[in-house]
Amino acid sequence: MTKTIFLLVLLCAAVLVAAPAPPQNAFSPDQIKFGPVPPALAPGAQLAVLEGDPMASSGDFTIRLKMPDGYRIPLHWHPKRENVTVVSGSFKVGETASMPPK
Repeated sequence: MTKTIFLLVLLCAAVLVAAPAPPQNAFSPDQIKFGPVPPALAPGAQLAVLEGDPMASSGDFTIRLKMPDGYRIPLHWHPKRENVTVVSGSFKVGETASMPPK
């Protein structure tokens, strides 16, 4: 009986150790690693991918951008819904109805 309980506890411990860690969804500023923006954007901004893959077809990802004052992102188009949160400063958005899908 003791041997069976020991094996059961050992098996449970092995399952818990082998289970993947849940994705992180809260970040402190020192945990966010910024790098340069892709070549399609002007240099000067910094980008960090918090979750997901911006290049994946699912469209499920979260990024954070640090942009210097006056930074401009050229007119572009997104095929999926997008959420924007401004942590500090101001962010002006323009739209055009004539932007064709790529």
